[in-house]
Amino acid sequence: MNKKVFVSGCYDMLHSGHVAFFKEAALYGDLYVGIGSDKTISDLKGRETINCEAERLYMIKAIKHVRDAFVNSGSGIMDFENEIRELQPDYFVVNEDGFSPAKESLCNELGIELKVLERVPEAGLPKRSTTDIRTSDNCLLPYRIDLAGTWIDQPYVSKHHPGWAITLSLEPLIEYNERCGLSTSTRNAAKKIWPYFLPIDRPEKLAEILFKYENSPGSELISGAQDAIGICMPGLVRHYYDNAYWPTKFESIHDEKVLTWLEEHLYMVMLWPREKGLDLLKETYINEANVKALAGASEKAWDAIQKSDLVSFAQAFKDSFNAQTTMFPAMVNDEINQTIDRYKNEAIAWKLAGAGGGGYLILVAEKPIKGAMRIKIRRRNSGI
Repeated sequence: MNKKVFVSGCYDMLHSGHVAFFKEAALYGDLYVGIGSDKTISDLKGRETINCEAERLYMIKAIKHVRDAFVNSGSGIMDFENEIRELQPDYFVVNEDGFSPAKESLCNELGIELKVLERVPEAGLPKRSTTDIRTSDNCLLPYRIDLAGTWIDQPYVSKHHPGWAITLSLEPLIEYNERCGLSTSTRNAAKKIWPYFLPIDRPEKLAEILFKYENSPGSELISGAQDAIGICMPGLVRHYYDNAYWPTKFESIHDEKVLTWLEEHLYMVMLWPREKGLDLLKETYINEANVKALAGASEKAWDAIQKSDLVSFAQAFKDSFNAQTTMFPAMVNDEINQTIDRYKNEAIAWKLAGAGGGGYLILVAEKPIKGAMRIKIRRRNSGI
């Protein structure tokens, strides 16, 4: 009997990259494909599917490499759990941007071998992904990650001690999940005023427009300015806060060597969307000493980046995360700490993207981490 192989994904806008992935996965045995339901994709991606689940299922079943296909019955990034338990495959195959520690843990529990494939196009065909197709008409805006100093863009934090927040603007290499720390809510607000791409104007001005648009008069909760700044201002940017919602000064780094150096040492691992209703403010320890530690870590991180000093940057990166979680303990839980422990032999520093509780884990590493995603920093002349 042939061995069973399982893959799972959205497979919206079916393209040659999907077929190449199915072909390679099928080399290990009979291929079974689980697809995310329309509701699951809407919840994870924050958009409706281009092709409904019935149409996606019809097309995938017609591919010669596929033994059978079905719609996963669950929800979230582990929507296939019921199906994989019933199928009991020998292999679970994923791409690097589809790997997660939760999938690895499930495979270990069930005795399934997890294989992580690189995206390799069929000979003679271009590299292809759904995001490539969706961005071919410049219809997607950048994302952002926060490197250090997060939370200092809130006055209830910076009133204790001023300091810098550091952000990186990211090109959308993949369609990142909602509620995962990459400022998707602010990005969704940006889509309402700039549906296809950022207009040509001063990035700082665009960031201020977006910040004011998202935080209309009377808003009970003010989204921090770092989100709008990280989306609208390319490259590496730090912004200084002193008991106010908008920073008093900016500094940017666009040196190609520095940005490439960061891309070589920063990796991301998908966790799970932040729980709805998670109250990160239910228990806080915001005081001068803790905020000063946060601000100091951000200063050290900036200096280390300028010198391309990986050891110092990693220490500052961890110090910033520790300062965050000291002030906001609900950012982490046992499941997140277990995931961090899983990477301590490969990474030299780690932190959660955004406010925590889930999302993406950002890792600093000397060498590439298998199964982790690379990032692409948006340059000034990228046109996105």
